[in-house]
Amino acid sequence: MRGRESGMPVSWQWEEFFDPRRVVDLLGCADSPGDVVEFGCGYGTFTLPVALKLMGTVHALDVDPEMIGSVTRSVAQEGIGNILPTLRDFMEDGSGLADGSMVHAMVFNLLHIEDPLGLLREAHRVLAPGGKLSIIHWRTDLETPRGPSMDIRPTPGQCFSWAACAGFQNRQTVQLGSSAPWHYGLLLSKPLHES
Repeated sequence: MRGRESGMPVSWQWEEFFDPRRVVDLLGCADSPGDVVEFGCGYGTFTLPVALKLMGTVHALDVDPEMIGSVTRSVAQEGIGNILPTLRDFMEDGSGLADGSMVHAMVFNLLHIEDPLGLLREAHRVLAPGGKLSIIHWRTDLETPRGPSMDIRPTPGQCFSWAACAGFQNRQTVQLGSSAPWHYGLLLSKPLHES
């Protein structure tokens, strides 16, 4: 199931909006050894920088065959062996990943979808205790050159609220600065022990 106002610009335009290596460093996406899941990997803008630093596999999920094809081509061109591009409708069918099997979940530019809480619950399910959730989304406090319409963009507060309902804690705002000037960054974690 495609999300509301889904769709990607051409890759060169998309990549002008970010310094992907800096973003994944700021959010600690590859800081822990183990596997990472990226929900909605797109062109692999963030997938490849994480994989290059990660001791584990990046599970790159997307509903769009063109996006998975793009990541697959990049993996082959770069000779990167720890990315698993997977065509999957994770909103309809879940991620297909085992409970507690990931150390980090990336949810970038997705929480304007119809069921953000459902996606965050799936991220929570697949994360190991203590696992991290990173979120970036288009800012709501200024006009941006791209992104969903303002009326469906979530605020950081809404994202934190949904994440709390999904079981996440230790919320932190991450200043992305010039690495993603049109976006905000959030970091949360799955509790080590859940009641």
